[in-house]
Amino acid sequence: MKQPRAWQRMLSGRRLDLLDPTPMDIEIEDIAHGLAFVARWNGQTQGDWPYSVAEHSLLVVDILDRLGPAKPAERLAALLHDAPEYVIGDMISPVKAAVGPGYGALDDRLQTAINLRFGLPAATPVRLKQRIKKADKISAWLEAVQIAGFSEAEASRFFGRPAPAVIDGLSVTLRPPAEARAAYLARHATLLEALDA
Repeated sequence: MKQPRAWQRMLSGRRLDLLDPTPMDIEIEDIAHGLAFVARWNGQTQGDWPYSVAEHSLLVVDILDRLGPAKPAERLAALLHDAPEYVIGDMISPVKAAVGPGYGALDDRLQTAINLRFGLPAATPVRLKQRIKKADKISAWLEAVQIAGFSEAEASRFFGRPAPAVIDGLSVTLRPPAEARAAYLARHATLLEALDA
């Protein structure tokens, strides 16, 4: 029997094997483009544009900085924390639970290849992963109350209520995909420069 196709042709021309991804098949332009077009919250958000995973990732980096000093490599890991979603999409938690462990294994393989491609450890260190997860939950709380129709009480039940000082002045940004893509690429370039400094 013929095996089903398990690779995707990227706009860069790369052929990304989803079952066995390699760092050589990862390009930041493909990631930024894909994430700019992937909607968080299954697209169930207010506004004229979907709230993209690219925008979410930028917000997570900003929140990580507010949680305490972060090195450029830690900020880069935060920017790339949802990067596998450029090919597998952003499944909401209830769908991930229904799909089972196969989704997590696929996500892990892609994340490893992405991390290696950009000079990060194959597996994000546990303490950093916990800090990024905390920033991610704070971002989810902000998104929930600002654009996804949750009350503060409801968002706090699911994501925990953030400390006011951490979220003071932060807001969710909705932009056309081309602008979100450009902002993601610009942040990535800035972080790579900081790594080399």
